[in-house]
Amino acid sequence: MSKKSIPILLLIIFLFFSSNSISLAHSKEKPNLLSEAAILIDVKSGQILYDKNPKKQMYPASITKIVTGIMAIEEGNLNDFVSVSKETTEVHGTRVYLVENETVELKRLVQGLLINSGNDAGTAIAEYFSGSESGFAARMNDFVKAKIGIIDSNFTNPHGLFDENHYTTAYDMAMISQYAMKNDIFKKIVGTKELNWNGEGWQTTIYNHHRMLWDYEGVTGIKNGYVSQSGFTLVTSAERDGMELIAVTLNAPSSRYAYDDTAALLDYGFNNFSSKMLSTDKVYLDESKNRYKIETPMIVTIPKNEEISENIRGNSLILIGEDGSVIFEQELRKLADPSEKQETKQSSLNEVKTNEHDLWIWKILHFFNLCNFTRP
Repeated sequence: MSKKSIPILLLIIFLFFSSNSISLAHSKEKPNLLSEAAILIDVKSGQILYDKNPKKQMYPASITKIVTGIMAIEEGNLNDFVSVSKETTEVHGTRVYLVENETVELKRLVQGLLINSGNDAGTAIAEYFSGSESGFAARMNDFVKAKIGIIDSNFTNPHGLFDENHYTTAYDMAMISQYAMKNDIFKKIVGTKELNWNGEGWQTTIYNHHRMLWDYEGVTGIKNGYVSQSGFTLVTSAERDGMELIAVTLNAPSSRYAYDDTAALLDYGFNNFSSKMLSTDKVYLDESKNRYKIETPMIVTIPKNEEISENIRGNSLILIGEDGSVIFEQELRKLADPSEKQETKQSSLNEVKTNEHDLWIWKILHFFNLCNFTRP
């Protein structure tokens, strides 16, 4: 090797290792997204791991069908047959090409709705439940408020075609999806990659419109969407190493950016966080040695490779990260002081002894009274 080539070799080695160290150094940085709004949650703990404009009201497009699908599964009889109306066949956008007067099993409509994003399937479901899209929309709003507790969304139709009064937020869609994915039937349908479709007007194989089912390890669903007013919307669930995450992106400038942003969110979650179980057996002590426990076992999400400190503040458990930020807070149940229990027990014993003593005195006095009463 010549002397001139040595500096070049050293430069190559330096660039190689420095580029790797830069990658590692930035591994915990939050993703820089092009979507206007986004959120990442851990399904099991419910903790928010990332958000961007999470409460901004925006147009959802076809991710609306998540609400329609879970409602149909929970509140309908999936074995029922639904008669297709003329109005259903005239709906715009993506369809499964239902034919007027065709009868289709409700479960089949839900599959067409969630796998192939059939707007006509959504209208047929709405008419099955409420007779009209507007009637069903009112039912949708009641459902998400009563069952899930969200307050910043308003739905005017079952499929997501544009209406200025049809809106949601990234946070609300994460909560809706978290709820829906607890249902095994829903989860199986949104995770179906392809399905044979044998309708009167269409015989084909339908393929799930959510391309990350093929392209990202661990993805289990859920739904994509697009209308020009909403941009590209995407809700995605994925599971790895015992963690289950849901990512929502709204108003991405293109389908590719929606998928790229979602992959960045999921990478961020899986690479930088892990799950921890809090047991009801563990006793927590505050500075005054008061004892506490949690009421029920629960899972919390914590940063990987960090020292997490536990503090008791008031009657709550606080988990604090290395940067001083509060990761988790949970109210605890205060336990009785063992010494107080002992005092109470001793007091009870003394009370029993006192009662026994008083009883004997009463018996003796009662005996003498009887003697006096019966004297001749």
